[in-house]
Amino acid sequence: MFTACKGQSFILNSRHMELFFLVGRLLYGGYFVMSGINHFRHKQMMSEYGKTRGLSSPGPAILLSGILLILAGASIVFGVWIKAAVTFLVLFLFLVSVIMHAFWRDTDPMAKMMNQVNFMKNMALLGAALMLPMIAEPWRWSIQF
Repeated sequence: MFTACKGQSFILNSRHMELFFLVGRLLYGGYFVMSGINHFRHKQMMSEYGKTRGLSSPGPAILLSGILLILAGASIVFGVWIKAAVTFLVLFLFLVSVIMHAFWRDTDPMAKMMNQVNFMKNMALLGAALMLPMIAEPWRWSIQF
């Protein structure tokens, strides 16, 4: 039970929680869909950044990760193939964090701060992904095959 203004209270019931879960799925999965799309929209810029992080030919990795991000994000939005989506996200978030956002290697303070923020964001997203398999399937409002 939560207390609202002036002593009024309300109880979050299962319908509220289902709605919150749906909104969370749309936000979380949608984030990865948009990130995947941005891998295609900003491929050149991302390739140049990848080269500064020691990747000799980052183009194919950017395209592959873009596809995986779109598929994983859509899977979460639609509530299908959750374990595969989590596997993709865990691999992507871990690898991109330790390769592309290795802030401990940076000497420039601004680059270090930017990469530390991105590293920590990715760790939070990774933590959320690791919790998803604990939610019983099928998810409410998901596509059923």
